[in-house]
Parts: sequence; C-alpha cells; structure tokens
Amino acid sequence: MMNWKEVWNILRWVLAVLAAGFIGHFGRVLAERIINRSRGGAARNIGRSGTEDPQLKLEKKRIKAQEKLEKKRIKANLKKEKKGREK
Repeated sequence: MMNWKEVWNILRWVLAVLAAGFIGHFGRVLAERIINRSRGGAARNIGRSGTEDPQLKLEKKRIKAQEKLEKKRIKANLKKEKKGREK
C-alpha cells in the first residue's frame, strides 16, 4: 500500500502538468490574438457585436467551394491521363 508521501508526490506532478497545460493553452490563445491584431485581419472582418459579417461569410464559403471543385477537376484530369498512358 502507498503511503501519504508517495500519494502527495504523485498529486504534485499531476497538478504541475495540469497547470502547465492551462498556462500553455492560454498563452497560445493570447499569442494568436496578438498576431491577428498586428495583421489587422480579424479587426476588419468582425463588427462591434463580435460576429463575422454574413456577406463575408458567404463569400468565404463560395470561394472554398470553388477551390474544392477545381481540386476535384484537376484530380479527375490526372486520373484520365494516367488511364490513357496505361493503355
């Protein structure tokens, strides 16, 4: 059976790891905010309510869909070329 000293030693390590994770997470979030602020990207796209402009959101979705379609088209062309070379 473990004595109280061993249990306390394990608990200290567990608490130290949890504290390091907590500090690391919020440090990363703070760094991302500082970077976004310095770039000015987030400040322009987000209004006073803290939400993104719906028009901008739709535009981003449209662009993403176009990129996805283009990627699929390229992949299909490569597949056709590969089949043509195999015959």
